[in-house]
Order: sequence, then structure tokens, then C-alpha cells
Amino acid sequence: MLWAIGKVVFAGSVISFLTWLSGKNARLAGFLTALPLTTLLALAIGQVEWGNPQQSVDYAKSILIALPVTFLFFIPFFLAAKFNLGFWTCYVSGMALLVVGYFIHNFITKAV
Repeated sequence: MLWAIGKVVFAGSVISFLTWLSGKNARLAGFLTALPLTTLLALAIGQVEWGNPQQSVDYAKSILIALPVTFLFFIPFFLAAKFNLGFWTCYVSGMALLVVGYFIHNFITKAV
């Protein structure tokens, strides 16, 4: 139980720091957020927790396939100025595109 609480506190601290930093230096916060911090943490913690190398390899492959698919979320933000979209419209549209991306990810991972 203490292990689970420690993971939550650490992950929450990273997210809290990055959101704080985004108000001070958006470019640095964006760069740090784009780093595969979650992937690095999740792969290492998963390996320590479960000790199954094949499961970790499969997990890493799934992440590799998912990364470009998740970029679908940002498409509405790039089109915001052209179509006069507000933040929440972009956000909700991006979330809807992520649902589409989930099905794309499933299709690709089943084929690999």
C-alpha cells in the first residue's frame, strides 16, 4: 500500500511541478512535458513491480505505436486560429480524436 501511495505522490508531484512551470516558462514546461517522463517512470516501476521482461517489452512496443497516434489530440489546437476555435472546443475535439486514435492503436497492435 505504501508503494502505491509513493507512486501516486511522485507522479502527482511531477505533474504539479510542470503545471506550475508552464505559468513561468511555457516553452521549458512544454519541452519537459514532451519528454517521455511517464514512459520512463511507468516502464521502470512496472518492471520492478511485476518483474516480467516480456510484459515490459510488449508495453514499450505499445507505447511506441501509441505515441504518433496520440498527436491527433493536438490537431484542433493547430486549426484553432483558422476556424476561430476556443480552448474547450479544441480540448473536447482533441479528446474525441483520441477515441479514434485508440481504435487505430488497437488495429495496429493486433497486426504487429
